[in-house]
This record gives sequence, C-alpha cells and structure tokens, in this order.
Amino acid sequence: MITTDIIIIGAGPTGLFAVFEAGLLKMKCHLIDGLPQPGGQLAELYPKKPIFDIPGFPSIDAGVLVSNLLEQIKQFQPGFTLGETAETLEELPDGTFKVTTNAGTVHIGKAVAIAGGLGTFEPRKPEIPDIVTYENKGLDYFIKDPEKYRGKKVVIAGGGDSALDWTIFLSNVASEVTLIHRRNEFRGALDSVEKVQSLKDEGKINMILPGEVTALIGDHSLEKLEIISNGTSQMVDTDYFIPLFGLTPKLGSMVNWGLDIEKNAIKVNNALDYQTNRNGMYAIGDINTYPGKLKLILCGFHEATLMCQSIYQRLNPGKKYVLKYTTVSGVDGFDGTKKEAEKAVVKSIS
Repeated sequence: MITTDIIIIGAGPTGLFAVFEAGLLKMKCHLIDGLPQPGGQLAELYPKKPIFDIPGFPSIDAGVLVSNLLEQIKQFQPGFTLGETAETLEELPDGTFKVTTNAGTVHIGKAVAIAGGLGTFEPRKPEIPDIVTYENKGLDYFIKDPEKYRGKKVVIAGGGDSALDWTIFLSNVASEVTLIHRRNEFRGALDSVEKVQSLKDEGKINMILPGEVTALIGDHSLEKLEIISNGTSQMVDTDYFIPLFGLTPKLGSMVNWGLDIEKNAIKVNNALDYQTNRNGMYAIGDINTYPGKLKLILCGFHEATLMCQSIYQRLNPGKKYVLKYTTVSGVDGFDGTKKEAEKAVVKSIS
C-alpha cells in the first residue's frame, strides 16, 4: 500500500507541475498513469513536436519539456505507479481517499488531483477496408520519432493543426510529403495554412484537395493508396500513411466516481480552487471544464498552482501562510548548498 498527501491521477505536464507546487508547500505526491512513462500525450504521441506557447521558450520540443519538468520535481522525490490505470476510488471514514488500480495497487491519499488530460484515448480511425491489417506496417496514427520517415514517401491525411504541423515538419525530413484533406478548407491555424500553401507553391509538398483515401494496398506492408478526388480515382505510391483525425477521449472508470461530468469533462469550481463537486477531489488540465476553459498547458500550470494552495489549507486547517517568492528564498534549500535549507518557501505560522 502506498500512502501520500496527494494522489495525482495523470503524469502529463499538468500533473508533473502540480508536484512542484505541492513540493514548495511541503506536500508529498504520488502519480498514477496508464502509460509506461511520465509525460502523458507529450511523451506518448508527439515527443519531437515543437510547442510554442510555453512562457520563456520561443519553441521547445514536447519531450524536452517533459524532461525539464521531471528534472524540476526530482528534488521533491515523487512516487510513480506507471503502466496502471486508476480503477476504483473510495472515501474512507477519516476523510482520506483510497485509489486502487487495475493491477490491484492500493494508494491512500489526503486529497486526489485528477490531471488525466483527455482521459484514456484512442485515435479516430478512417473507415477504410482492412485498415487494421496495415497498422504498424506503414500505417501510423501517431508520430513519435520523425527520423523514422527520413528519405521516405509519406502521405498525411487531415485538416487540423496536427496534420498541418507535421506536414510542415516532415517536408524537411521525408523525400516526399503528400497532404490529403476531404475538404478544400483547413481548420488549423492561419499561419500554418499559409506555410503549407507556400510549400505546395514551391513544389516541396503535394496536396490533394478535396481527397479521401479509400483503400490501402500492399502485400506484407503498405505500398500504395487509392485516393478519390473530385470523383476520380488515383493510385499514390507511399511508404507511410498517417491519418491525423484527432483522438476519441474517454474518462474510463472515473465516470463511476460520483463526479459532475459535462461533455466528457469534469466540472470544477474555477472561481476558487478547481475542486470538483466532491470535497477533497480536484481536476486540473484538459480533463476539467468551466466557463471560459482553454485547453492549454500553461492554463493547466495555473490551475495546478491554485489547487495546491487549496489542498495545503485542507491538510493544515487553522494555519496561515505567507507566500515567499522562490526568487527570494530559493526552492526550500533542496539544492543542499544553502544554510537556510530549513526555511520554507511558504512559511506556516501557527
């Protein structure tokens, strides 16, 4: 049995940053995640994809951001239960929570923070005959390592930001990139649309609009695609087909935890501390919803910060605290070099 102050369900960027904020307040955390490594979608789906809206970083690869967050929280020694999903939740008579995973691992915590991103998710697959036959044989739903496609012929299908971003990126990696979208208009960022159009005009990528892949062809692996465009069928040689139609999110077992859920997201009180309808249970990051919600990593960081302040008060009733900036007092002396190591960043006063 694992005991801790805060059980964090989800080890994505928001969950990892919550460990840092909790650590400043002298609270211990243990994270549960169904993936085999920390980082959530950033690590599993697109570790090499650049992110542009992290303050202080004009651009940072998703995998690098995860590595930096792990380095940042290492000093607080969080625990991890990886490769297991939170299955059941029970509130005990003393007000603590018992979370048990699908593998039977029991966790006891004084508060629960759900930071599960989109929850459990799976890619939206196009309706193409025998599509399963070519999965991992030239058909990829995610791009984990762009070097896999160096010097190869790649066909990307989709009209959103992910399809546009990877088309731009792989135009400098693959020998040939073809972008297919079933409509003439894209729904991604205008800047990305303009970049893709420029690449087409310069002859650096192919574009088929409107177009739809209707058949996958190949003996032992993918070799060709049949594409219908304006009622005409054509064959396109390819080494890889990457349909990027988004993800289908699912909350999984959390739907049975007595939480208020709206459109596959957990409703929280954003006016105060991102607490759910259940006292002591919080939801932060992409998995929550409230008026004006934006699904951005930096918003998740903000939510994690306010949540930890609330949990501190829950765990230390009657105590007041004086917030001190880390630029003044450091990170609680965890670097082992400061004589004031006993001074807390947030000082409790009886």
